[in-house]
Amino acid sequence: MPSVFLFLGAMSAFLGVAFGAFGAHGLKTIISPELLVVYKTGVEYQMWHAFGLIAVALMQQHDAQSKLLKWAGFLMFLGILLFSGSLYLLAILNMPALGAITPIGGVCFLIAWSLLIIFSGKKSTHSHRNKKSSRY
Repeated sequence: MPSVFLFLGAMSAFLGVAFGAFGAHGLKTIISPELLVVYKTGVEYQMWHAFGLIAVALMQQHDAQSKLLKWAGFLMFLGILLFSGSLYLLAILNMPALGAITPIGGVCFLIAWSLLIIFSGKKSTHSHRNKKSSRY
């Protein structure tokens, strides 16, 4: 079964590398050093959360029906769009007003990680079910 979060994570990582290269080579002489730092922050958060999406996809292999994992994945991806996306646009267009969107993406990230914390504390419904039947 295809994994939406593996796809989104891999695509986000691919684009993160592409955006990082574009920032390092294409924007370096076009935007100010301060805005380049803003742009690089967007790339850094995109990459970390791309790996987070891949982790969600891997966890779903053990609990495909978990609503916590589904919400965590969707919020992580929304966070990438809002947080990193707003920083990219802010840096390239030099529009500080776009910075108002960035914290919304940050809150999405925080909620997503909180859901993973909650998920990590839940008992697995499958882990100890067959322990007595398999001796070896």
